[in-house]
Amino acid sequence: MWRHIWPARRWFILELFIMANLAFLALDVYLAHAINHFREPAEWLPVIFSVAAPVSLGWEHYRRRASEGQSRPVGLAIGWGAIVLGILGMIFHLGSQFFEHYTLHSLVYAAPFAAPLAYTGLGFLLLLNRMVPDESIEWSQWVLLMGLGGFVGVFVLALADHAQNGFFYAVEWVPVVASAYALGFLMMAFFRPATPAFLNACLWVLALQALIGMAGVLLHLRVTLDGASQDWLQKVIEGPPLMAPLLFPNLALLSGLGILDWRGKLASRVAGAETQIS
Repeated sequence: MWRHIWPARRWFILELFIMANLAFLALDVYLAHAINHFREPAEWLPVIFSVAAPVSLGWEHYRRRASEGQSRPVGLAIGWGAIVLGILGMIFHLGSQFFEHYTLHSLVYAAPFAAPLAYTGLGFLLLLNRMVPDESIEWSQWVLLMGLGGFVGVFVLALADHAQNGFFYAVEWVPVVASAYALGFLMMAFFRPATPAFLNACLWVLALQALIGMAGVLLHLRVTLDGASQDWLQKVIEGPPLMAPLLFPNLALLSGLGILDWRGKLASRVAGAETQIS
């Protein structure tokens, strides 16, 4: 059943992935900025965008359906808006502390500077989904490249966030090593001639990333519940970011979709070539 649905609706399924991620970021950003009680009014901007963008995309799909193809103005505008928002958010997170001192200490202890780039990644993903024909092999490769870029961000986030407490627990090195491992495999898949066997190996690596991410959620939750505060909401706000480890299964899903689609198209190409020869 999946083999019939995916080729016909792959670009729409990726669109749903983007919409779900944008909506999820609303909660994630709200919890992150609630730590300082939204001291700067600009901190509300990503929350508003994360609520408005998936609603607008959903309305566009409902009104225009698939009859007008992938290139539709609302999606393109949201894509570019997400890119700009992510870049501005990164600059805002770095703030004057890093730009004044340019030290590793000021970089690590600033607000997580790579986190807003999630918007930039989703913006680029939305643009490629609207501008690259989904039946082409380039579409699959672009999806994989976006997943690869996401793991670069996860590696930086895991390294910088856990460096704040000096990697007090040895297990905090696991997401750093795991994301670096995923990066190595995905880079080889993208920059070297792909074979079905190696793409299958990449899928196993991505499955491991998903498991590590779910384990990370449980560990973050355990630390949060062990906090001194009696207010559970305050524990969630002040404790380790519960949503952060979910980046691993999220990016594993995105990269896996790209690899599965790429592998299917390679198989179709081989089958077509064999048919012509025979």
